[in-house]
Amino acid sequence: MADDEKIEGRLHGEQPDAEKDNLGMRLIYMLLIAFMLSISQTVLTVLTVVQFIIMLVNNGEKNARLADFGTDLGIWMAKAARYQSAASEVKPWPWTELD
Repeated sequence: MADDEKIEGRLHGEQPDAEKDNLGMRLIYMLLIAFMLSISQTVLTVLTVVQFIIMLVNNGEKNARLADFGTDLGIWMAKAARYQSAASEVKPWPWTELD
């Protein structure tokens, strides 16, 4: 399976069954996830700067581990956004597996 297919499956694949939280609990989860999304944006910014510096030093060669981490972070952010917008009842990591 190609990397693009794996990523597509992780983002839009079948969602595990998740029970609906009452609105009070959902609000608490949404606030926690909003805080985590804020931190993840900062991490993504730092990752971007570090990757660019590495590419400058290595004649345009990227660091594969940083690129993979960026992909995983982006997938987590997408799953968090799906929960925040009520497109999914599945909470992102750490409440579910980070796949």
